[in-house]
Amino acid sequence: MKSVILVRHGKSSWEFNVVDRDRPLKSRGINDANLVAQEFLNRVDLPEKIFSSPANRALSTCKIFAKHLKISEDSIHVDEELYDFLGENVTRFIKNISNDYDTVMIFGHNHAFTSISNIFGDKYIENLPTSGLVKLNFNIENWKDLKQGTTEYIIIPKEIR
Repeated sequence: MKSVILVRHGKSSWEFNVVDRDRPLKSRGINDANLVAQEFLNRVDLPEKIFSSPANRALSTCKIFAKHLKISEDSIHVDEELYDFLGENVTRFIKNISNDYDTVMIFGHNHAFTSISNIFGDKYIENLPTSGLVKLNFNIENWKDLKQGTTEYIIIPKEIR
């Protein structure tokens, strides 16, 4: 059994004149990420490995979760392939994860995460909002065999505020 926990980055700010990948989180994005991370802790599904897009907003969200999960920021694996909005690169990334890990957490972007959740999960999500989290389970032994799985749960910030 393999599980992937997808977390869309928190709400980002457009008030700074920076390129897309450098956009920071808004205060609401920080608050929502803290809220979802705390709710996630109630699920007791700690990942064995955390991966993040290099974009500032995704990595900042990841670091908020790492703090709640008491995971060292040094253990976060940042990968350029996760700076993906369509989902093809993220899907390829997941299929290449080491089979040493059964449960992983990935921080990234939409539309990629909504698309992956709908392709591989069994609950339709119209749009995974910022700071939204989805846990998908797969009845596979090897990540390269990624196929239709089940959606165990979804955490949406506005549903727990």
